[in-house]
Amino acid sequence: MLRALILALACLAPPVWARDVQVVPGPGALAEAIAGTSPGDVLLLSDGAYPGPVTIDRSLTLRGPKGAVVDGTGQGTVLTITAPDVVLEGFTVTGSGGVNADLDAGVKIVKGADRVLVTGLYLTDNMHGIDIHGGRDVRVAGNVIEGRQNPRMNERGNGVYVWNSPGALVEDNDIRWGRDGIFSNTSKDSTYRGNLFRDLRFAVHFMYTHRTEVIDNISIGNHLGFAIMNSDRAVVRGNLSLGDREHGVMLNYTNNADITGNLVRGGTKKCLFIYNAHKNLVVGNRFQDCGIGIHFTAGSEKNVLTGNAFLGNQEQVKYVGTRFLEWSFEGRGNYWSDHPAFDLNGDGIADGVFRPNDLMDHILWSQPAAKLLTGAPSVQLIRWSQSNFPATLPGGVVDSHPLMAPVAIPVPDDIAAMEALVAGRWAKGNFDDIDAENLGTH
Repeated sequence: MLRALILALACLAPPVWARDVQVVPGPGALAEAIAGTSPGDVLLLSDGAYPGPVTIDRSLTLRGPKGAVVDGTGQGTVLTITAPDVVLEGFTVTGSGGVNADLDAGVKIVKGADRVLVTGLYLTDNMHGIDIHGGRDVRVAGNVIEGRQNPRMNERGNGVYVWNSPGALVEDNDIRWGRDGIFSNTSKDSTYRGNLFRDLRFAVHFMYTHRTEVIDNISIGNHLGFAIMNSDRAVVRGNLSLGDREHGVMLNYTNNADITGNLVRGGTKKCLFIYNAHKNLVVGNRFQDCGIGIHFTAGSEKNVLTGNAFLGNQEQVKYVGTRFLEWSFEGRGNYWSDHPAFDLNGDGIADGVFRPNDLMDHILWSQPAAKLLTGAPSVQLIRWSQSNFPATLPGGVVDSHPLMAPVAIPVPDDIAAMEALVAGRWAKGNFDDIDAENLGTH
């Protein structure tokens, strides 16, 4: 048994012949050093320029300070990893090509390059920052990724692109500029947590992504925060969307998702947009100071909304439909800042039912010109009659057990300071060519 244990430990240990190899800057120096390595070797970069592109085709560690710059000189991908168990740590990667169709990137991790670790890099002026393209169980942690700032946002690349790469862990990265912070396409069983996203189209963008977690991320001043599209069993928990323009969270053709404990605040248009999405749990979120608190449309069925807070939105709910939707669950509804509620028995549940919309809302949604009549006595009479005679209501959202107090979700001081810097940004006009309402362009 002792012999078996010794053999097992030997298999886990690095090869005894692994070496630390110092690499000096210069044309071809990095490629030459890689060609001379054995599995497990550590290449130590000194400050200076290392022209690329370069392919890493064996299991090794490439480590260096920020002043060590691997530069792709505008040709394709800067570092392509084709071997498993590669570690990249500490240095700068810049100067990829500019062909989006070829997914030119700072770092590309292809199929078969499993268990790669990319940590502490500074990636700047690349089309895509990191392209995880088939590698399994890849970890991208603690990097600073600054994309390009071309005038047209849709022509930029993503900070981290994950394609068909199960088990990816993308955490604690600072991602700015470019198109999407993390774009996950045709992938599954991954985790995206603790990342900071600024000045992007979407902070996190899912397409055909399943059983994947989006946890404790921060989106500030982007066009859209968290877009979960054509996906199943996503977990979106504990995220902040602060000052994002279009939507804080969007569920589009998404089913069986858990949307819990998120704060969306200061969105110009919609805090939450649910479009043809079914069997989702929306629990314990705070939707605050948006144009619309929640836009609910396209026949979305069997969703549960409870424990949420809707505060100070210009319009709390936009629901175009004739059915009555109950937005409480097991005797517990949501908090509404415009509900003049009473709680005589002190159980935390308001004594009266809340209906956020009436017939005039439906008319105004379908006939915007009718807004000119909102102050007319006839309109006020209609609204009074519906509030006093609920049988005249045309259908819509009903909260039978509204809460008396909102859920509290704190924002750290340093994050609130970043939020303040983008306040009023979207009042200045349209800054790019995207149309978040055109779902076919995503």
